Amino acid sequence: MPTELPLPLSTPNRNLVRLTIVRGITWTGFLIAIIVGTQLLAFELPITEVVSVVLAMGILNIATWWRLGRPRAVEHLEYLLHLLADILGLTLLFYFSGGSTNPFITYYLVPVTIAAATLPWRHAWIIAGCAMAAYSFLMIDYHPIPQLGHINSSSPLSLHVLGMWVNFGLSAGLVTFFIYKMAHALRHRDQALSRTREAALRNEQVLAVATQAAGTAHELGTPLSTMAVLLKDMQEEAEGDPERQEDVALLRQQVDICKSRLQHLVSQADRRRMAEPEVLDAETWLTGVVQRWLVLRPDVSHRLEIAERRGRPWLAVDATLDQALTNLLNNAADANPEGIAIGLDWQADHIVIDIRDHGPGVALSIADQLGDTFISTKSKGMGIGLFLTHATINRFGGGVSLYNHPEGGTLTEVTLPRAEAA
Repeated sequence: MPTELPLPLSTPNRNLVRLTIVRGITWTGFLIAIIVGTQLLAFELPITEVVSVVLAMGILNIATWWRLGRPRAVEHLEYLLHLLADILGLTLLFYFSGGSTNPFITYYLVPVTIAAATLPWRHAWIIAGCAMAAYSFLMIDYHPIPQLGHINSSSPLSLHVLGMWVNFGLSAGLVTFFIYKMAHALRHRDQALSRTREAALRNEQVLAVATQAAGTAHELGTPLSTMAVLLKDMQEEAEGDPERQEDVALLRQQVDICKSRLQHLVSQADRRRMAEPEVLDAETWLTGVVQRWLVLRPDVSHRLEIAERRGRPWLAVDATLDQALTNLLNNAADANPEGIAIGLDWQADHIVIDIRDHGPGVALSIADQLGDTFISTKSKGMGIGLFLTHATINRFGGGVSLYNHPEGGTLTEVTLPRAEAA
């Protein structure tokens, strides 16, 4: 089954674009600060090393812009490496410009905040840990700048610098935790809103189809009755011709099935009955659905396999679930009526029904859209059957998945929750 996709606040590609812009602004500001410090304030900086770090970060930014022009998507790991490169660049710059005494040392919080808002939990804490480790290193070893030294510092590790370090550690931890939690909540909210919108649209489509179906069912009654009368006359005329009588009998049987299904549809339209599904043994229910389906599809060859497990699988069903499974069986028969395999299995909390056919399989281009809209796997199909089937099974708390079987054909897997015994 497809794995669940990540839900970032924005795509990793856009995040990397923003990071590149922030990096360009930041290092341009650092370059201006270096020029002001050396030319106006007479800071004793190792110019060659500092300028080399700034140039290296500039080259990284140019390379990043070039990479963003490639069609390959940005992964979380790549984004993490960019943030680690930023921390390394900051560490080298601060090392040559006063270490923990540099007033810009708390800029480490910027990559920490960005990581907390855009990366998964583990990656965000990696950035926070690396920033804290770099800050700790710069408290011990760095190139001192006399103008940045603190007054009344009797030891290399003054209380002022130590307090800055504690403040940074606390701030980094809190930022990582709370920003990530807020971003996580936003992701799930957006996911819930998206699912709600999809469900509302699907319900509107189902309602539209149901309205049309009610009118069509009413209109079909008259032509079916006419066909039944004509077929009765044809059967009388075919006396003495066994082959023709057999064909007419089959046609009458199909017409009678259509009429009975329409009557059943009307009788099941009562909302009170629809709201209270009947709890049945899943094996008995599935066997009955398959037998009724075989009457409609006498050209089909199949085998029904029931798992041998302890206990009975109880299932809440109604007429719509019968029709949903019949739609899936018809799809399998339309793909290839020979050798259709139907299986029933169950676990502690759910029941699984497998339908395997030996047809051409499902095109990968439409596999993810089946059931979400009116898309059909058949050249003359309308896609309504799969759409209604998905909607019905989802209403029962289950799901439908279609796979291309390794040995050819399509494997349709229906998952439904188990019910308490009646």
